[in-house]
Amino acid sequence: MDRITSMTTFATVVASGSFAAAALRLNMSPATATYHVQWLEQRLGVRLLNRSTRKLSVTEAGKVYYEQCAVILAQIEDADRSVSVMNSIPRGMLRLNVANVLSYSVAPLIGNFSIAYPEIAVELTTTDRMVDLVDEGIDVAIRFKMQEDSSLIMRRLGQFRVVLCAAPAYLEKYGAPRQPSDLSHHNCIAYMYRGFDKLTREWHLIGPEGEVTVPVSGNLHTNSVATLMAAASDGRGIVMACSRTAERALRSGELVRVLPEYHLGEYPICAVYPHRQHLSAKVRSFVDFAADHFADEPVIPANDTPGPGRTKIAPLRRLVAPSA
Repeated sequence: MDRITSMTTFATVVASGSFAAAALRLNMSPATATYHVQWLEQRLGVRLLNRSTRKLSVTEAGKVYYEQCAVILAQIEDADRSVSVMNSIPRGMLRLNVANVLSYSVAPLIGNFSIAYPEIAVELTTTDRMVDLVDEGIDVAIRFKMQEDSSLIMRRLGQFRVVLCAAPAYLEKYGAPRQPSDLSHHNCIAYMYRGFDKLTREWHLIGPEGEVTVPVSGNLHTNSVATLMAAASDGRGIVMACSRTAERALRSGELVRVLPEYHLGEYPICAVYPHRQHLSAKVRSFVDFAADHFADEPVIPANDTPGPGRTKIAPLRRLVAPSA
């Protein structure tokens, strides 16, 4: 027997003055209402109500129990109401996990989101591996690989391209590569992580004449996007970077494109979350906000365009990724 239902029935009987009136309010039969009260009396070992064919009265024990039931049921109502409000008004703690390679891109998103939704606090972690959302208590993950887990909900937010960049000072000192094979003679700063270090040895380029794989080497391999960008800005070598990560530095001239007609792949940006039903307001608001943030493709200067001209990255041709 559901104790809360029985307590609700008892309290309603007392407030209504009869089993018939209480049953009508609770959408149950008078016999069921009577059974709930009898079950409580048997469980408590006391009589809560004195009843006859014409009259119903509350015993002394029943009055005490009714007062406590009223408090408990009111607290349950408050709890239900507070959760319902939370699900309709964006607020609370949003636990977000982001692929390392997208961490730079997400930073301005979180800043703007916090301004738009000041009642939502963001707890951010970045990882190369795809986390277990349920086990690790993550509300939303932002990845660049289509997830195969059918129990997860995935929404495509946007896209990015991996491009080659370097500081003007580096290119003035060592010369700019004119063709992919020239990269073998440069210090190539590569993104790497456990289980996938191939990028430290060769870069797979896609260009106007098709695809080419070039052996590369360099004195810095890291999965820290901040370290990669800092090294490139300091003129330490040629870096492979997410177009959204490099956009600001390219616009300012801090970095310039290397072999601008080539790139190292095109990838989707996806939001992944556990449930579609009863989606909380904070998750729904963030995913919608992120979709608006990533909707436009990054606009970056094209080195081969005269003057201040800028071009948008070409549309995606294939959505592949070695990792999320």
